[in-house]
Amino acid sequence: MPRIAYVNGRYVPHRDATVHIEDRGYQFADGVYEVVALLKGKMIDKARHLDRLERSLEALSLDIPLSRRAMEFVLGQVVRRNRIANGLIYIQVTRGVAPRNHAFPKNAKPSFVVTVRPIPSFDKQAVLAGVKVITAPDIRWKRCDIKTISLLPNAMLKQKAIEAGGFETWMTDDDGYITEGTASNAWIVTKAGELRTRKLGPNILSGITRAAVVDIAKRQGLKLDEHSFTKDDVLDAQEAFLTSATSFVKPVTHIDGQPIGDGKAGDLTTRLLEWYAEFLETGQVENG
Repeated sequence: MPRIAYVNGRYVPHRDATVHIEDRGYQFADGVYEVVALLKGKMIDKARHLDRLERSLEALSLDIPLSRRAMEFVLGQVVRRNRIANGLIYIQVTRGVAPRNHAFPKNAKPSFVVTVRPIPSFDKQAVLAGVKVITAPDIRWKRCDIKTISLLPNAMLKQKAIEAGGFETWMTDDDGYITEGTASNAWIVTKAGELRTRKLGPNILSGITRAAVVDIAKRQGLKLDEHSFTKDDVLDAQEAFLTSATSFVKPVTHIDGQPIGDGKAGDLTTRLLEWYAEFLETGQVENG
């Protein structure tokens, strides 16, 4: 079945979906995006994703192209027309088409694009196999809390991880503290059994899956410390994992070639994945 995309008010075949060469997203990366997981026809954490989209748009003084209700309708239509049950919905808003000039155009109409592609169904055992990460200096701009489409530094560091036989790069700031992954938030479980992840701020993205795991941790009565940590802290930890809309809760077993804990998915990470899987199924988590 041909894929269908939504581009500026029209549902078109994916192969024919285009924007103008002077769209500011193409020339300046002047835009924002969101990725929403779709499982069994259900959009996971849709409200939080759209809330973050609106915050990113506001931070860039970029007009919201549609009302919330209209945007939700478009997302539903794209999913329905593509007949996808398990997939990733991609939403992108740019400042629109205007003659190339660094200054914001006064009357440009924002471009709004939505696509969806299929992904395999959630496989908990495959996730529990764990992944390896490497570290590298964080070379991104200073407003990583805005989910912009300017992802070249992320792509460069992701490629570095792949070439090293890993899955993800955990970036480090000038003081040696890990900020986050190129497309994920970073977590450790200390030897005292405490969950630790970096506090929200301009140097990391407010991950939607991160927020869900924070909620789960609080509901389960886990010790949670939103505090920075270094690579040495990771190596001293008993477990580590990453979170994102595409990776869910994914164990991290090695960093820069060295094992974390026993080099396998840890007990607390496994339980968090189970609780998160429950959240994906029901939208809520029972107290453990």
